[in-house]
Amino acid sequence: MSDHPANHPPELDWPFFDNSHRDFKVRLDAWCQEHLVHAHHDESRDAVDAECIRLVRLLGSGGWLKHAVSGTAYGAASDVIDTRQLCLLRETLAFHNGLSDFAFAMQGLGTGAISLMGTADQKQRYLSRVASGQALSAFALSEPDAGSDVAAMQCSATATADGYVLNGRKTWISNGGIADFYVVFARTGEAPGARGITAFIVDADTPGLSIEERIDVVAPHPLATLKFDNCKVAAKQRIGEAGQGFKVAMATLDVFRTSVAAAALGFGRRALHESISWARSRKMFGQTLGDFQITQTKIAQMATMLDAATLLTYRAAWLRDQGGRITREAAMAKMTATENAQQIIDMAVQMHGGMGVKKGVMVESLYREIRALRIYEGATEVQQLIIGKDVLKG
Repeated sequence: MSDHPANHPPELDWPFFDNSHRDFKVRLDAWCQEHLVHAHHDESRDAVDAECIRLVRLLGSGGWLKHAVSGTAYGAASDVIDTRQLCLLRETLAFHNGLSDFAFAMQGLGTGAISLMGTADQKQRYLSRVASGQALSAFALSEPDAGSDVAAMQCSATATADGYVLNGRKTWISNGGIADFYVVFARTGEAPGARGITAFIVDADTPGLSIEERIDVVAPHPLATLKFDNCKVAAKQRIGEAGQGFKVAMATLDVFRTSVAAAALGFGRRALHESISWARSRKMFGQTLGDFQITQTKIAQMATMLDAATLLTYRAAWLRDQGGRITREAAMAKMTATENAQQIIDMAVQMHGGMGVKKGVMVESLYREIRALRIYEGATEVQQLIIGKDVLKG
């Protein structure tokens, strides 16, 4: 007889998890059902900003943000991020409320470089505030002409006697306009291409940093273009060594790329849940929608695609927790989970008919939420390149 917590999802019986993860999932689900039950429907920019800030505070007070950072001395749950817990958090939050997943993810991504390579002083000043939900973080890597091609970065950081002066732009920055600080990657020129980039922590109120534009997208989230105009940053704000910024960025993405796959699982799982409920209750032609064989085949496709993506996602998370290198596995998980979730949600919308495209209906919201996940933190095509190159290396 099993000795782990009851009422956990059946996939948690897979060997990737232990009892601590099963207990964690049960507690998290209960918390989400209590605190995230009311959907947020006001999609105006000010309302989304305010809701995102509220959710960060809520996640902090609930003790969940301490799993997004590392270092128990700085308010984290452990000295090393538990990737499976990170993924369970994102999957569960995405299932219940897409914006809560975004709020959580940005706290982790925005401080990943500090957790991995920051100084003790940097960790003390930033991580504890993020873990408690008192400060919002952001990850500023992309530029107008440098998205997937990081080596094309033009934002510059010129060394001075006491620090650096930043000039340039960053765009598609999540939490842009509401973050308290940004981890910014800029060209310092120690070497050509990706080898001459350095990471910095830039507080939001630093003179010379401004919000040039707020960006509106299909599933509203705080996004912005940042402008740096002779923005002076002290030397103590540099993360790691000069010229090592690309390694810092890639190490951060290696941690959090798998969690993007987990968020996609959450959206896909919610779409399947909504589809099953709809198929059981929707009456047509003297029977329920679920009585039709064509509906059953679609449900079968959705469930199988979801399980396949779940296996790849938690394989990658488990491998990282064992200390393994997961570049290929994380790329496979991210690609498969986001692509499969897109198809699952599309089938859910189709199954719902006209209700599927009605504003405010869950599957309509999921349809807009999932689309960005196939692009950010490495588009599907980039994941294919990563996988292909790694396979060919043998």
